[in-house]
Amino acid sequence: MHKAGFVNIIGNPNVGKSTLMNALVGEKISIITSKAQTTRHRIMGIVSGENFQIIYSDTPGILNPKYKLQKSMMNFVDDAVSDADIFLVVIDVKADDSPEEKILQRIIKSNAAAIVILNKCDLVNHEKQLALALKWSKIIPKAEIIPVSALKKHKINIVFDVIMKYLPVHPAYFDKEQLTDKNDRFIMSEIIREKIFTHYDKEIPYACEVIVEAFKDENKIIRIAANILVERETQKAIIIGHKGSSLKKIGTAARLDAEEFFGKKIFLELFVKVDKDWRNSDRELKRFGYSG
Repeated sequence: MHKAGFVNIIGNPNVGKSTLMNALVGEKISIITSKAQTTRHRIMGIVSGENFQIIYSDTPGILNPKYKLQKSMMNFVDDAVSDADIFLVVIDVKADDSPEEKILQRIIKSNAAAIVILNKCDLVNHEKQLALALKWSKIIPKAEIIPVSALKKHKINIVFDVIMKYLPVHPAYFDKEQLTDKNDRFIMSEIIREKIFTHYDKEIPYACEVIVEAFKDENKIIRIAANILVERETQKAIIIGHKGSSLKKIGTAARLDAEEFFGKKIFLELFVKVDKDWRNSDRELKRFGYSG
């Protein structure tokens, strides 16, 4: 008997969805920063065994869209709510903020199983964990409640065991060797984008998009050229920095991460270009892989 299904991770911004998926997959598939709205796409991480295949989906944090990029991000969430076999509803125990009501109601009314993940449980005492578990057992009566620390990988094995209990009988959806539904260019663009979120403050990371224009996998080295798109010339100057110093820091950090992920030497060229108002352009968003 073979089991396979889609385990979709839902929650508000910055609750630890990407950290949880990476812990469950055992690889860094989704980028992680301390800033909200880091995840923009729906990213699948695939875990396969002899008799099972789990397709985890990391999704953008739930928010009220203010421009077309954010609307597209919420479309990814909508897709994930529609096709889940199992929901992982992630709650930050410190914030204890609930996903919006219409999303919760769809989860409650769905035939899919639900697991509420009380994340960052290492930051609160046992009494707080019990109170939250009681609260969420009333909000989603069908759900199993598991307190975890995704960052410290605490109780991740329990999450896996509960997922296996609810995973439906089905043939594998993907090749058993496949780790994600995304290609190498996408992974590289996300690695670069993570460094932008890490190295810059305020609006800069949110105004940036990364497009990998060339990805040549040679025998001993991968040669990559990527464009960092910004909306204004002032942002371009900040990304580049004095005599290119800031851009060099991003490039070095991204190259080191990429070498670890791809297991090869990386030659990385970064360029910065202005693409005004790309976050509100249907044509540009489609070119960058966002849904309409």
